Amino acid sequence: MLHHRAAAKRAAAPPGATRRRFLTATAGAGAAAASPALLTGCGTARAGTGRLRFWNFYGPQRSPDPAVNAQSKWFVDTVDRWNATHETQIDLVYLPRNTYINSFKLPSAFATGEGPDIFLLSPGDFLRYYNGGVLADLTPHMAKEAVDDFGSALDSRKVDGRVYALPMEVEPLAMFYAQDVWEKAGLSEGDIPTSWDRMLDVGDKLRAKTRAGLVFETNPGYLQNFTWYPWMWQGGGEVLDESGEVAFDSKATRQALQLWQDAVRHGIAPRTPPAAGDVVGGFKGGNVAMWQQGIWNVASFKAYAPAFKYGVFKLPVPPGGRYLTALGGWSFAANARSGDAEAAAEFCVWALGSMKDDSVDRMVDWCVGAKSDVAPRESALERGAAKGGYDSAVMRRFKDEIFPGGRGEPRYPPVVYKAISDAIQGTMLADRGVAGETERAAGAIAAYTESYKGASLI
Repeated sequence: MLHHRAAAKRAAAPPGATRRRFLTATAGAGAAAASPALLTGCGTARAGTGRLRFWNFYGPQRSPDPAVNAQSKWFVDTVDRWNATHETQIDLVYLPRNTYINSFKLPSAFATGEGPDIFLLSPGDFLRYYNGGVLADLTPHMAKEAVDDFGSALDSRKVDGRVYALPMEVEPLAMFYAQDVWEKAGLSEGDIPTSWDRMLDVGDKLRAKTRAGLVFETNPGYLQNFTWYPWMWQGGGEVLDESGEVAFDSKATRQALQLWQDAVRHGIAPRTPPAAGDVVGGFKGGNVAMWQQGIWNVASFKAYAPAFKYGVFKLPVPPGGRYLTALGGWSFAANARSGDAEAAAEFCVWALGSMKDDSVDRMVDWCVGAKSDVAPRESALERGAAKGGYDSAVMRRFKDEIFPGGRGEPRYPPVVYKAISDAIQGTMLADRGVAGETERAAGAIAAYTESYKGASLI
């Protein structure tokens, strides 16, 4: 097993990290991290205009999916409410989701000093922007009671006890399945798999010429890594252990990669997502029997396919393993180099992190109204439950059974993410040897962590 002392315990880079220091932290990233190394522009070009730009992939827009429209409206209503009560005004700037997530548009904007004043940030991208010096410290605007209300949901958004992003949701992963396909195959709830082998057996039984028995994410990216992590964790695997040692080359990592490789190799899981990745469409069209997905799809099923019968269950575990799932979710973040960073930070806290009723209720409206998520604040989770937001069988299962075994999405920078992604892609789709890909990735991660000087990776 490869081990190397990571720099996870070294002093964190301050928000105003120099260009030289950040380039050192991202050395060797290659094309996947070229733009983040340039996050050193001189701030937004809108300084002094009295208007802030909020880049997002929700609103304002129109969609054939009623759930997406409800989510867009939530963003519009939130900004309208702020604008009606504050001198500094905010403009929503909509970017298509794929453009926001899978292109260099956001990091390039920061690199040229044209970054948004407020933006949505995933845990996986936290260090890209923190180490680049563009995340404003939100702590001065928050009451201690509010910080405590978030609890561990803030762990991946903190550096040295300071808060740099506020989560709007917690999104556990689970297995979704089509009840009609299940029943036609003579299966009942008693046949829900709890082990990896049984999951593959059921997937093999449910597959057909035009139907995938089991679907894992196949497109490379932070999302695929996010969906793969729990399979590694369940066997006790880690990318970096608690002391900062590189621990990726392990039995648990190899068996997680082998699981996905076997599913594809034996035709149980497809090489490309059914229905071009449209989860609801794929299930409605009879193209999939089981799909590893997140709680966010519950809102789309409710709005777009209310009559479709589906169920969810916890991710199965390997022999000798223990149940774990991954918890994702987006956050509000403020640009430290904004022309009015104070107002941008104030907005983030006003929207999601105040102890005032309207702030807590706003999160409730997002998590169990516009969307379907577990609220990251204890107060919002309690209010959402009191409103019946978790009364349906699916939401209750997510809240009471799936979510409690959750672990937050890691915040690995692009070089570490890319090494893991290459191992997943190489074994899953290129049929490369699991042992070789695991060792190669571990070596790449070790080489990177040797000179890393940013905030803690764990």
